[in-house]
Amino acid sequence: MPGEPQEDCLFCKIVAGQIPATIVRETETTVAFRDINPQAPTHVLVIPKAHYQDAAALAAGAPELAADVLRETQAVADDEKLDSYRIVFNTGAGAGQTVWHTHAHVLGGRGLQWPPG
Repeated sequence: MPGEPQEDCLFCKIVAGQIPATIVRETETTVAFRDINPQAPTHVLVIPKAHYQDAAALAAGAPELAADVLRETQAVADDEKLDSYRIVFNTGAGAGQTVWHTHAHVLGGRGLQWPPG
């Protein structure tokens, strides 16, 4: 069910404290932590604590929570002293989503080319 923790979800386990992560920010509704396979000098994931499988499901089911995630991407960028950065939501396997819990990648600290990958 949307919004409910999933037993087999890696990010739900991070939210619950069952799997360690390098947490850089936490609010009542979000957690931000360093990616274990960074693609830039700064690569932080911002996730909602509630489980939604992808950005589309989050936007449809909890738009206020989607806004919280976006606000936290800016807070991460400010904390990391990034003057420019990229926010990426991979939605679906064809786009590279491998964990089925909405997450925003905050990437910065190097030049980022366009188009991406």
